[in-house]
Amino acid sequence: MTDLGIAFKDVFGRAPEGSWAAPGRVNLIGEHTDYNDGHVLPFALPQTTRAAVARRDDGLLRVHSADMDGGAVELRIDDLAPGVAAGWATYPAAVLWTLREAGHPVGGADIHYESTVPVGGGLSSSAALQVVTALALGDLHGVEMSRQDLALLCQRSENVYVGAPVGVMDQTASACCTEGHALHLDVRGLQQRQVPLDLAGQDLTLLVADTRVKHAHSDGAYAALRAGCEAAAAELGLSSLRDLPAGGLDAALDALADERLRRLTRHVVTENARVEEVIGLLDAGRIRDIGPVLTAGHRSLRDDFQVSCPELDLVVDTALAAGALGARMTGGGFGGSAVVLAGAADAAAVTAAVQAALPAVRVFPATPSPGAYRLS
Repeated sequence: MTDLGIAFKDVFGRAPEGSWAAPGRVNLIGEHTDYNDGHVLPFALPQTTRAAVARRDDGLLRVHSADMDGGAVELRIDDLAPGVAAGWATYPAAVLWTLREAGHPVGGADIHYESTVPVGGGLSSSAALQVVTALALGDLHGVEMSRQDLALLCQRSENVYVGAPVGVMDQTASACCTEGHALHLDVRGLQQRQVPLDLAGQDLTLLVADTRVKHAHSDGAYAALRAGCEAAAAELGLSSLRDLPAGGLDAALDALADERLRRLTRHVVTENARVEEVIGLLDAGRIRDIGPVLTAGHRSLRDDFQVSCPELDLVVDTALAAGALGARMTGGGFGGSAVVLAGAADAAAVTAAVQAALPAVRVFPATPSPGAYRLS
């Protein structure tokens, strides 16, 4: 029995039926474009949330995390409903409820979790938790669905049950990414393409700098940004800001009376263009040249979308001054992490500079890794 299985048995007094893993993600470029029907380019991290699971036939969901204080949380599945909060256990409860609400014959379960994905770091710890739960429960109950449908189900669980109006990027990245690639997701039609990202082959390193400044999607700020983007699109007569081409941006900005809506619109349109630019550079094998595009994305998030924070700005400025090729905040913002592109030979110096400037920061290399999978 694996260590995960032993931990499960220590908590629940029996062996699990299997174990699964789902990764966190870094978004290389394409921030706050997913809920605007736009383009995103994430890749999966080697850090994962793992789950050992066994079914129950008594209508109970019992969940335990090695990373959370307290014992197992016990919930009756017939009592699950949107708005019924249970701390961190709200996320697996939401997935089970959404599976059942979609008509899948999923019953109770015992689940033990262990995770190496930083919580609150903008690296999709909640999506990893959702995806590993959905994959495990689906496998154990014979639920057949594509990985993209699994991601959509997890998104619905967060939108409807948890009450956070997130897009589908994080869940799709955790479920669908492949090793050595970034995932180009066109959110409107959900078309996917795996884009090669061979960093080692070009003597490059991508670093993640987790500022440890916590953020939360469900605190209202994220919802306000989404509402602002929708208001801008409506004022321009568009179904979403995705429909505004870069060539029409200046005229659109002139047509918007509200300065905040102008800023939001400018970021979304230019960020979609940056995603397409980065994909073109990666397809041409010019990974080094994406650095300035990443940095431009950070400036847009900082100045137009205003979702950065002093710690993220310090990390980006310090990394660039220390020789990084590009850097930007990644994730929803209001804290979290930055991603830094550096030459492999410069990575140690960049890391040291960032850690000296912000002693609380946690810096680690980010290797494009596979999406969710069964362990045993």
